[in-house]
Amino acid sequence: MEKIILDNPWILLALVAWMIPWKGWALWRAALAILEIIYILFFSRKKIQKEEVQPEPQPKIKITHNLQKPKLTL
Repeated sequence: MEKIILDNPWILLALVAWMIPWKGWALWRAALAILEIIYILFFSRKKIQKEEVQPEPQPKIKITHNLQKPKLTL
């Protein structure tokens, strides 16, 4: 393998010329994704306001029912 590269340096140059733009494009995309993550995590947070929870008022009317226990017959 090393002999092929040493005998033909143009192959190495062609591979490098092919890889550099693709790696640059991939790194650019990764950098944009990191910026998006930073924006989402730190700058777009809505501030949560703590509100005091008040209990619901209890009804003043007493509710009664006329339910009877079911009778079991065998």
